[in-house]
Amino acid sequence: MSNNLYITATETRSGKSAIALGVMQLLLGKVRKVAFFRPIINDNVDGKPDHDIRLILTHFNLDVPYEATYACTLSEARELINTGRHALLLENILNKYKALEAEYDFVLCEGTDFQGKNPAFEFEINADIAANLGAPVLLVASGRGKSEKEVLDSAQLTIETLEEKGLDLVACVVNRVEDGDGVAIAQGLRSQLRSKQPLLVYAIPEDASLGNPTMGDVRKWLGADVLYGHGRLDTLVEDYVIAAMQVGNFLEYIQQGSLIITPGDREDIILASLASRLSTSYPDISGILLTGGLTPSVNVHRLIEGWTGVPVPILSAEGNTFKTTRLLSELYGRIAPEDVRKIASALGNFEACVDVAELRERLGQAKSGKVTPKMFEYTLVERAKSHKMRIVLPEGESERILRAADILSRRGVADLVLLGDCARIEARISELGLALGSGVDIVCPKQSALLDEYARAYFEARRHKGIREEDARDRMLDPTYFGTMMVHLGQADGMVSGAENTTAHTIRPAFEFVKTKPGAGLVSSVFLMCLRDRVHVYGDCAVIPNPDAGQLAEIALSSAETARVFGIEPRVAMLSYSTGKSGSGEEVEKVTRATEIARERAAGRFPIEGPLQFDAAVDPEVAKTKMPGSDVAGRATVFVFPDLNTGNNTYKAVQRSAGAVAIGPVLQGLNKPVNDLSRGCTVPDIVNTVAITAIQAQADKGLI
Repeated sequence: MSNNLYITATETRSGKSAIALGVMQLLLGKVRKVAFFRPIINDNVDGKPDHDIRLILTHFNLDVPYEATYACTLSEARELINTGRHALLLENILNKYKALEAEYDFVLCEGTDFQGKNPAFEFEINADIAANLGAPVLLVASGRGKSEKEVLDSAQLTIETLEEKGLDLVACVVNRVEDGDGVAIAQGLRSQLRSKQPLLVYAIPEDASLGNPTMGDVRKWLGADVLYGHGRLDTLVEDYVIAAMQVGNFLEYIQQGSLIITPGDREDIILASLASRLSTSYPDISGILLTGGLTPSVNVHRLIEGWTGVPVPILSAEGNTFKTTRLLSELYGRIAPEDVRKIASALGNFEACVDVAELRERLGQAKSGKVTPKMFEYTLVERAKSHKMRIVLPEGESERILRAADILSRRGVADLVLLGDCARIEARISELGLALGSGVDIVCPKQSALLDEYARAYFEARRHKGIREEDARDRMLDPTYFGTMMVHLGQADGMVSGAENTTAHTIRPAFEFVKTKPGAGLVSSVFLMCLRDRVHVYGDCAVIPNPDAGQLAEIALSSAETARVFGIEPRVAMLSYSTGKSGSGEEVEKVTRATEIARERAAGRFPIEGPLQFDAAVDPEVAKTKMPGSDVAGRATVFVFPDLNTGNNTYKAVQRSAGAVAIGPVLQGLNKPVNDLSRGCTVPDIVNTVAITAIQAQADKGLI
């Protein structure tokens, strides 16, 4: 069963909170511990808790601390995005969500209220958050003020847009339907709405008791005083009438449920309004709101007081009529936590119009298989933190390395060793305003007590190559060689370098004395390609220029194991310009032989298919035609390219054209993890690579 659900609307005042009530009731009938989470709440202008959070927590008596139920306000989210810190926003939301996920069996998430000035922004951010939480989506579409065709067109457009963004849709609830019967509209929508996935469709008719404010809501919204009718504040307000005309003309504008808004010195309007409420010739008004802070004169007050049972509430508010009316235009009916009647109505409507058993079953089946780049990066960091490893960074004087070390230290991802001149590193840390924690050691190879030991170890490892003892010592003065020896001798668990050094300089020491794993004949690489909603493994894109069939088979096996280490189910596609037996040639034959070797050595641990063209490997429809019945075609997760030229160009093409996040190269086949950075790497690239290296070290130690 999915452990989360994201409820999002399409516009303001859709009645989303009523749907959240119904879904929470449904969940608590089967799930022991359920949390409620709103990633982004409205800006808090009055110091009160978020309405929907308070409603859910109070009514269901949930033991979730209020501070844990949201990540930020709408203005804070907009500020982060406008200043280019979109990734930080998602990271903050993921951190708050993951804390709840660790404590509760299910997290019900609710999106924004679309009360801001930019609904398109809110739609995009809700879709982005749902994708990054890996949450199936329940869409709440509003039927308020729309015909059936308008509801259908709006819902269809939204569904198509969300599916284009790779989201998993569970259900569409059309709420507040005004035009026709909800059951009939739901049936019509089911037959007409188009979706790529099984989609439940329900419609709930408009309920004025939920959508319209009461006189009590008006009083709270304006901070008004109740002059008369204290016991009638639950009367619903259906529209506003501003009374500025003479009485004879004003009476023509009264409708059922009208709130009469008039200055407090218009005693003629006050008395006429009260009289209309007692007359069978006019609709029943809901109340009277007096503006300007004015109240009736003493004599009129006596007249009203002597009236047996004042028929409607009369409120008095500060501010002129225009200002008061403008404030009221922003008021709409909300379900207060203490309003038992409204809550009962909302739950009753939900259960009457939604097949609760069907929806519960669908939620039991729903499990989003999408993995966004941010989700994957978050998972990397969390897995690295689970068993903290010691990672050495030879380029300790680099600004990017130091900034990454600051982040890694603050987040507790790994214990770090920075190599270089200690005085220069410390001065650079101070200059950059960084604060590296206790888990960061600074080591100068030239002054290290380990230098002689490392030089002897290098001499013993390379003496057969004619290395001299004095040359061995000189090599160990190089931070890259020194760091690699730390890993080789077990005084560090892995190494990351390459922000300033070349790839050759980074990995040459590992080739010289770390060597390959038992049974591995070569060192190769993969890139972890984080696409919009999934992660693929591409190999080899950085090391072996033109592998033969045996080497290609080994790359496939190593890449599959790397995929498994990082939580990706390996389904290996051996790529070629031909699928199956459709083509021929030396390169096709090489891939065919490599596939046979890899299958034999894999011994059924994971599926391998080849030769396959890229489209047959990724597209299920193409796979049905070119390679029907394959366990890999159309579903591949690991892509093995026939040579470095193809692999390197393909990963860069996908990275640039599809906006994929390419993490790597991740070296595989070494006895101990050593990984290379691009000299153009960013600080987040370094953080990710350190996390990857730590996870590889965990795997080598049998911790995962």
